[in-house]
Amino acid sequence: MAVILVTNDDGVHSPGIIALQRSMKSLGDPYIVAPDRERSAAGHSLTLHRPLKVTELRDRIYCINGTPTDCVTVAINKILPEKPVLIVSGINRGGNLGDDITYSGTVSAAVEGTIFGIPSLAFSLISDKHFHFDAAASMAFPIAQFVLEHSLPYDTLLNINIPNLPPEEIRGIKFTRQGKRIYDGSIQETYDPWGEKHYWIGGGKPYWERGEDMDMDAVQAGFISITPIHLDLTNYEALALFRQTWPLSDLWDKRRETL
Repeated sequence: MAVILVTNDDGVHSPGIIALQRSMKSLGDPYIVAPDRERSAAGHSLTLHRPLKVTELRDRIYCINGTPTDCVTVAINKILPEKPVLIVSGINRGGNLGDDITYSGTVSAAVEGTIFGIPSLAFSLISDKHFHFDAAASMAFPIAQFVLEHSLPYDTLLNINIPNLPPEEIRGIKFTRQGKRIYDGSIQETYDPWGEKHYWIGGGKPYWERGEDMDMDAVQAGFISITPIHLDLTNYEALALFRQTWPLSDLWDKRRETL
């Protein structure tokens, strides 16, 4: 059977990754290669300044003392018996919506898979407790199956957010665009036993930019949100505008005047 790589950023022991692996078994031969502990908000980071240790926990289940991106690149190059036909990341405990995707280890694992030219999906469950992982996995299966049969556009991954509801209560699926949100009060001050001030990033109140085709609006309305993410971050409208309006020759001449 074709190999499927299952990974996450919540760690190899998360019930979300076990549910996701189980749902992939009828589509291929799923291997788990995931961080040995929680690596949330690791972003698309690689470990460059220390060696990485791979531990085989059980048959087809491995953990690495590194980031989700480490797990994907080491799995593809050193662990898996062949190049995977699909990479699924998750199921994350909590959403990866709006600007969260730039920090998300879950999404970054799918980014790394896309760089390798492998269709890659990131799954997240919108809740902070009482997670319906099996219900989310049942929704992940048909999406993964369709992608296996039809692939994805070049340099594109899917960021999929699932409401934390029983399957019969989910209203459907929507294609969405990435939303926008900021956090108010997300930097907390704290003190160590010696009175030294420290800062802890986390929490805060999120504020959302509203829009009916945005990811957050879809999941709040009870729909699964599927957002296509493209690796090319170029703003082509801005590129065309700058080429028309920026006086590059003048800027170059001014630089030469300062030398």
